[in-house]
Amino acid sequence: MTAVQPQSHTQETETRADLPSGSETDAVEAGTTATRATRGRSRIPWRFLGGRAVFYLFTLWAAITINFFLPRMMKGDAVTQYLSRNRNVSPEAADALRSLLGLDTDKSLWQQYVDYWALLLRGDLGVSLLHGLRPVTEVIGQSLPWTIGLVGFATIVSFAIGTIGGAIVGWRRGSRLDALIPITTFLSTIPYFWLGLLAIALFSVNLGWFPIGKAYGVGMSPEFSPEFIGQVVHHGTLPAATIIIASLGGWMLGMRNMMLTVLDEDYVMVAEAKGMPRKRVLWGYAARNAVLPQIQSFALSIGFIVGGTIVMEMVFSYPGVGKLLLDATNAKDYALMQGVFLVITLSVLLANLLADVAYAFLDPRTRQTEA
Repeated sequence: MTAVQPQSHTQETETRADLPSGSETDAVEAGTTATRATRGRSRIPWRFLGGRAVFYLFTLWAAITINFFLPRMMKGDAVTQYLSRNRNVSPEAADALRSLLGLDTDKSLWQQYVDYWALLLRGDLGVSLLHGLRPVTEVIGQSLPWTIGLVGFATIVSFAIGTIGGAIVGWRRGSRLDALIPITTFLSTIPYFWLGLLAIALFSVNLGWFPIGKAYGVGMSPEFSPEFIGQVVHHGTLPAATIIIASLGGWMLGMRNMMLTVLDEDYVMVAEAKGMPRKRVLWGYAARNAVLPQIQSFALSIGFIVGGTIVMEMVFSYPGVGKLLLDATNAKDYALMQGVFLVITLSVLLANLLADVAYAFLDPRTRQTEA
């Protein structure tokens, strides 16, 4: 019998070289120089990014269109609501207000829609009747920094603490750290307004550590000075801490559950078997893959940041976009409502687009599937 001679290393290399470029890589080849060279030729996923950009442009058009038609489907208008609160307005002044706001026009709905887009592209969002005919962009511009500064900071801090804490709890499963999950989950189930009222009663009324509400002290005017910044930090500490406590449980629980799933994957077991440092396995392998769903959830929470928490701003009497939207809805100030909705829509779409880009670079399977 003729013995079958094993292939030499050179023959094996030539055989692998003859494989078609689209064939799957054998498991033995993982970690070889050729595989690393192939992986090194990473390209920017232009096709993936282009597809997502087209999707979000269509979503933006649909959101703006709904933003145009929705207020016009509501009963009444801003002038009628204004006249109900101010009885001493003359009929001539009421007609002038309707003319200024474009409510007396005989244009068709389609022509109004075209005019709305023309004004929108010029950055003209109209004027706010609720704020003395001031431009909507100016009114939103004064409230937006307060919401981003407070709710945005609190959301980012809660996301960072919850994600890192959830990764550590999941990595050390079965330890005493598991007790953090039910505690934070219980705190997140408490209604936010109730948690805020408890915080005010304890830390503001009884202990007197923090002011009850407002963004800064009475008698101060916004300016860039150490005294004013200190006032803003002092007034914002309690509502920011309340937001962090209320939202921490969701981030930690989600990251912990994803860590438990990832830790059973083969690549994590192989990394541990090869004797890699535990910190590298934790953050370079397990946490890096477990954090991917968290990124999408964080992008969705951007709408919560810009829209503001109406309840929080009402409980703490804090100026922001959420309270601005509530006041505009009650007054049927359509121009201001449309402006706030537009800012929220743009922020959510932009955040989700950035999240998709980050997701594509962190997880190559996403752009390979799209390609």
